[in-house]
Amino acid sequence: MTRMRAVDAVVLILEKEGATETFGLPGAAINPLYSAMKAHGGIRHTLARHVEGASHMADGFTRAAAGNIGVCLGTSGPAGTDMITGLYAAAADSQPILCITGQAPVAVLDKEDFQAVDIASIAAPVTKMAKTVLEAGQVPGVFQSAFQLMRSARPGPVLIDLPIDVQQTEIDFDIATYEPLLPSKPAATSAQAEKILDLIAEAKHPLIIAGGGILNADAAERLVEFAEATSIPVSPTLMGWGTIPDNHPLQAGMVGIQTHVRYGNASFLESDLVIGIGNRWANRHTGDLSVYRAGRKFVHIDIEPTQIGRVFSPDYGVVSDAGAALDALLAAARSRSGGASLPDFSEWAGKCTARKSTEHRKTNYTEMPIKPQRVYQEMNAAFDEDVTYVSTIGLSQIAGAQMLHVYKPRHWINAGQAGPLGWTGPAALGVAKAKPNETVVALSGDYDFQFMIEELAVGAQHRIPYVHVVVNNSYLGLIRQSQRGFDMDYQVSLAFENINSTGSAAGYGVDHVAVAQGLGCKALRVEDPELIGEGLRVAKELMDEHQVPVVVEVILERVTNISMGASLDKINEFDVLAQTPADAPTALTPMSELVAAK
Repeated sequence: MTRMRAVDAVVLILEKEGATETFGLPGAAINPLYSAMKAHGGIRHTLARHVEGASHMADGFTRAAAGNIGVCLGTSGPAGTDMITGLYAAAADSQPILCITGQAPVAVLDKEDFQAVDIASIAAPVTKMAKTVLEAGQVPGVFQSAFQLMRSARPGPVLIDLPIDVQQTEIDFDIATYEPLLPSKPAATSAQAEKILDLIAEAKHPLIIAGGGILNADAAERLVEFAEATSIPVSPTLMGWGTIPDNHPLQAGMVGIQTHVRYGNASFLESDLVIGIGNRWANRHTGDLSVYRAGRKFVHIDIEPTQIGRVFSPDYGVVSDAGAALDALLAAARSRSGGASLPDFSEWAGKCTARKSTEHRKTNYTEMPIKPQRVYQEMNAAFDEDVTYVSTIGLSQIAGAQMLHVYKPRHWINAGQAGPLGWTGPAALGVAKAKPNETVVALSGDYDFQFMIEELAVGAQHRIPYVHVVVNNSYLGLIRQSQRGFDMDYQVSLAFENINSTGSAAGYGVDHVAVAQGLGCKALRVEDPELIGEGLRVAKELMDEHQVPVVVEVILERVTNISMGASLDKINEFDVLAQTPADAPTALTPMSELVAAK
């Protein structure tokens, strides 16, 4: 048996578990782990500027590819508390990230020592496990259990807190015989699959709601195969966007009261059976439940037992990993290819497909200041099907989800449930680390961008290239829009006359171009809608040439209300709909001249 420090065992375990991409900041209480990483040489590290930013980088890295687990490192005290927002965002969206903190020596943990905080208790509500390890001999077992927990059932984050003396204590450890523990995942039975097919056989207009659990299970191909085998249309949730390509005939469009397309909501309202796979029935998806549930039956398949019936009781619930459920459904569907075959839903599916050429929102605006819809039109034209979008929250994210296109799994990466401002930039750095030589495009409003803007320096220092589109209306736009119900516009404007700026953008306050350049990145500003496409082209060239983040700031009109409502049948359209195909030139299915004539 080899004698080594506990932290040297930790580094070997990280390597064997495949978690070799770390993000963080060293400090006195975590320096022993950093010394082990330096001695080992095989653990990559990205030095962040803020520990919350590091946690979002680890989150973005995890979300970028199946099997990834990003690691966030920090010292004792405030480093751990800075990680809490990152842990919350990861837990809310079922993402396995590992946070490791340093801690004061064991002997002083109850003596209010410098930067000694009970981080395990603080982190417990937003993790699958949060533990301060008091005995060095327990370190390997705690890490082994942590990786199993992160991968088992509903994935999620873990925090391990290591007192500095525990880190440096020598233990006996043999990495050659260390084996990762197998994760535990429930699987649907053939009887459950047959029951679901019985419900499908009774339906006339079935619809699949494809959630983020399908991505976690790396089961997008099986979803498409099942949809094609049964001719059932599929509507992805915001977290499941990309599980079926937007241009697939059976992609029925996203449903929701904010992030949605009009034809998606229309098809949902005509459905009579809804099969949710790996989804949560999130409130921004369902809206008013009395409208959402009326006249239709529901099947809910989810890996987490407590999710079944949490929002409403389905007609049939199955606790299963999404991939295992799709395997069972595919096997059952194939066995019914004979006399007990399913109904032919191709006419219903064709109706959903045809609806995609109707009721487009207008994007081809030429006004100045720029209307935001035009930005997404130009992004559709500028980026191909391989682009990966990263976004978080706000009117920019909502409008982006209404108008952008996604064609592949994990090519729309979004902090869906927590929606923390500032997540986008550092998460995009984590995504770009996971996808070298691929095009990563972040989308932020100006307020989201100003949170954690310092992390741009990380991209400059470590040469992590991506394009960051900042749509700037100098407002907390989503909050301003929600304040309409209170008849106020209060404390939501970010505008001021910047004494260091000139031109029309000076009245918008922060000079994002100057800040980005000061942090070592490239940046440009666009104020004319006809120049957006050129700006995006130049940004891609600058990114490729300099291998740093490139910011494209688009100056928008101050006030634009984006389509949303309280229920699926009552969406407020604040702007005109497309009247001709030219009004929405990058729509997935061009508006037919026949539809336009009506």
